Amino acid sequence: MRLSQMLFVTLRDDPADAEIPSHKLLLRAGYIRRIGSGIYAYLPLMWRVLQKVSQIVREEMNATGAQECLLPQLQPADLWKESGRWDTYTKAEGIMFSLIDRREQQLGLGPTHEEVITAIARDMIRSYRQLPLHLYQIQTKFRDEIRPRFGLMRGREFIMKDGYSFHADEASLKETYQDMYKAYSNMLRRSGLAFRAVEADSGAIGGSGSTEFMVLAEAGEDEVLFTEDGKYAANVEKAVSLPANAEPSRFTTYEKRDTPKSETIEKVCQFLNCSPTQVVKNVLYQTVYDNGMTVLVLVSIRGDQEVNEVKLQNELTKLASNYAAKTIISLNVPNAEAQQTWTAKSLPLGYIAPDIPDEYITSDKQIHPQFVRLVDQTVVDLKNFVTGANETGYHVVGANWSEQFKVQSTLVDIRKARPGDRAIHNPEQTLQSARGIEAGHIFQLGTKYSQAMGANYTNEQGEEKPLFMGCFGVGVSRLAQAAVEQSYDKDGIIWAVAIAPYHAIVTIPNINDAQQVATAEKLYAELNQAGIETLLDDRDERAGVKFKDADLIGIPYRIVTGRAIANGKVEVVERATRKSQEIVIDEVTTTLKQWITSAIEE
Repeated sequence: MRLSQMLFVTLRDDPADAEIPSHKLLLRAGYIRRIGSGIYAYLPLMWRVLQKVSQIVREEMNATGAQECLLPQLQPADLWKESGRWDTYTKAEGIMFSLIDRREQQLGLGPTHEEVITAIARDMIRSYRQLPLHLYQIQTKFRDEIRPRFGLMRGREFIMKDGYSFHADEASLKETYQDMYKAYSNMLRRSGLAFRAVEADSGAIGGSGSTEFMVLAEAGEDEVLFTEDGKYAANVEKAVSLPANAEPSRFTTYEKRDTPKSETIEKVCQFLNCSPTQVVKNVLYQTVYDNGMTVLVLVSIRGDQEVNEVKLQNELTKLASNYAAKTIISLNVPNAEAQQTWTAKSLPLGYIAPDIPDEYITSDKQIHPQFVRLVDQTVVDLKNFVTGANETGYHVVGANWSEQFKVQSTLVDIRKARPGDRAIHNPEQTLQSARGIEAGHIFQLGTKYSQAMGANYTNEQGEEKPLFMGCFGVGVSRLAQAAVEQSYDKDGIIWAVAIAPYHAIVTIPNINDAQQVATAEKLYAELNQAGIETLLDDRDERAGVKFKDADLIGIPYRIVTGRAIANGKVEVVERATRKSQEIVIDEVTTTLKQWITSAIEE
């Protein structure tokens, strides 16, 4: 392609609405164009990158025996109501675009396709002889992000590969899960990306085990915790660890102490001259379930630890059936305005004890009359600890669970693991931290959807059983931007050869020099004929502008038909290393072919 004939516009300055380097560079280099909030056009250069990524994904999926298909983007609400996720996606998370058609039927634009594929399996799979089966698609998805940002990282419309597998049993599901683990690792490796596979929370997708594939980058929205021995890695939402040991308590007897203006852990520790590891803090949460029931939750956790709200939400979701509900609409620490909707009297905030009486909750049929009390494992073994006294301005010291307080309700692990914690598999290993961009996620769904939607098969004994399912997603457009976020410099993008829009760019410094033009035209034709995807910068621009644009768009190899042609050579510059060398004109095609083959096979 000749740049003079291409839709090619670059910007010298960073766009005002772009926050991270990859977003700025893709806009500046003319790869994408913002159409609306979270909505982008993929311009010709970007579309070539997306095709390259899609082809790598397709090849790895096909190699596992998966079959490609295409599912509808427009989905009936009835399917989502069968699975119980309609309210989750339209109300709780609120990320589904929903609409009502002219026949007054509810529809949604697909953010994911578990319901659709399960309906297909329900209609078409009858016998164990048809299993296992694995279908996938590469398609546009829609999610009504509350705050679209970072370009293609968190948009409202994006390209994704999602696959779904069906099995007779869990063992077969796990085999495919391992196949996908290898396939996803291959996809990212072939795309030239540094990545880490980590344990992850399944979120609204559900199921048992799940693994995220995180592209390592400083601008990553996710925090990954891992050990140097390579035996543990997890998203911070899922991570577990051993906290630092609690310090011995300085208190030996139980008593109530006056602690004025000590409503925070820091203040009470300073006032009582004690360690936060000997404080039981009691954090109040308000959760609303999908049937409108409000439930108040009290979490008791060690003073130096934080509540992992993803883990907390998972625990409370397990309790939904206790309140005739299916899922959670919201979970938060209630502010003063929210408290007024359910408190019978003013709360002693900052001084709450684990046994705060249920009488603080007002009588209302839509409000559960008792606190749900969750006790984190970090406080169970504490002796002679400090905690609130249920009275503003007072704490108790020297308290013990078996004496002053009971360990009520569920004992849980809902603390947030953090860098520096000891690893569970080897306490001599400490957790390290890195930032990552989620590019892929694989799930063992089990029978969650098949049971809810009646997708069964007949086994060898003639018994009807629910299908076991797996779910496997790769963000194609997100992966492409993640590659930029991981690999760029002050001058622009540095594409890996395998996913670069073009392998090479032939730059003519002076289009009025007939010899430079003739040499460039010759090389341009030869390279493309040899299968080396090549651009020709034949624009009537200064050489400096052309060199800057070549660096900005990140083409792996730049061939300059400059002064060296007098000696029968051209200058070849490698974008990643900036290494420059002069190569005999007749050897350029052979040399580049070797370099490209080597780079793609690495």
